[in-house]
Amino acid sequence: MSRTRIKFCGMTRAEDVRLAVELGVDYIGLVFAPRSPRRVLLGQGRMLRELVPEHIAVVALAMDNAAAEIEAILENVAPDLLQFHGAEDDAFCAGFGRPFLKAIAMGGAHEDDGRARAASFPSAHGYLFDGHGVGEQGGSGKRFDWKRLPHDLGKPVFLAGGLNDANVGVAIRSARPWGVDLSSGIESAPGIKDGEKMRRLLDAARHADISVTSEASSL
Repeated sequence: MSRTRIKFCGMTRAEDVRLAVELGVDYIGLVFAPRSPRRVLLGQGRMLRELVPEHIAVVALAMDNAAAEIEAILENVAPDLLQFHGAEDDAFCAGFGRPFLKAIAMGGAHEDDGRARAASFPSAHGYLFDGHGVGEQGGSGKRFDWKRLPHDLGKPVFLAGGLNDANVGVAIRSARPWGVDLSSGIESAPGIKDGEKMRRLLDAARHADISVTSEASSL
């Protein structure tokens, strides 16, 4: 069965990380961007990281953080991947020797599919296409037209922005992303995850995966 990877981002509480692990997500995101309401400090990030078993990847999100701050995150939290949301270029992102995801802002003035902007990050492990505008924080809850999501980039493509348990199934069936990224759609407040929303989201995603597999097998 085709399986959409699930990333829960903006985790700030131990109980939310434990539930995400129990539910079987693939990625857990910790935000270190200075302006984010979901920002965690190094000690908090290290504590949360210790709750995550090896088979689940921890992603550290940065947005125009200084290189020294990224190095401190790597030393103290040891994430499996980095994720960049700012004006960082490919050389900066790749310079830390850790696989990274590059967020591509699909909101605001951009009406293209982001393919050319993704191509300017050839070192990226994968791409995260989000509904926020350039210079805005992720986790905004803003959607973009899923028809604009590019495919055949040869690397994992995550869909983000405005996803929740009510629409993630439609998003998976229509856009067919490699993975989906959830933050505000599973929250009761910024950084405070809602357990029921998390459970419903996973159920909806898995049902969509079954539907996609059934459609493919009937062709």
